[in-house]
Amino acid sequence: MDRLVTEVRQCTACDLVHGANPVLQAHTAAQILVVGQAPGSKVHKTGVPFDDPSGARLREWMGLTSDEFYDERLVAILPMAFCYPGKGKSGDLPPRPLCAELWRKQLLARLTHVKLTVVIGQYAKAWHLPESKLNITDSAKAWASFPDSIMVIPHPSPRNNIWLKRNPWYETEVVPELRSRVDTTLGR
Repeated sequence: MDRLVTEVRQCTACDLVHGANPVLQAHTAAQILVVGQAPGSKVHKTGVPFDDPSGARLREWMGLTSDEFYDERLVAILPMAFCYPGKGKSGDLPPRPLCAELWRKQLLARLTHVKLTVVIGQYAKAWHLPESKLNITDSAKAWASFPDSIMVIPHPSPRNNIWLKRNPWYETEVVPELRSRVDTTLGR
């Protein structure tokens, strides 16, 4: 796994205007897999996954400290694309599919101890639950209909504050279930 992660971090397959800086966290012992879309501009600069307000909210939702979240033996973080895709008209561009094509299966094959996958956003959901035609809101509402090993959640970005205000059930029903599954997975 170490050799593969090093290869991924050296990848320059995509022709990105702002340059390549693959951001991920993986270890064969990881029990939780966090799958987002792609790093944002701040994470691109720091090289630390979820090193932004989205990450603070995600850690809160999961009930993890920063030390726990960034312990690669506990949590693997494999976004659908490892580099910042750039800005679009209404936010960041979607993750580039080439990244998943080149690396995703190889990395996932080595994560044999993962018991819980936290799926964030539509691109991650399309990969991990390809048979589901539900949107993210309906997927989060239907958490009990998916296997216990998968939780679909909306992006924890502050840009989703309006969505969270319109969907108070998420923080009263889904977040406690997510925390419970994290605790169970980590044997707490």
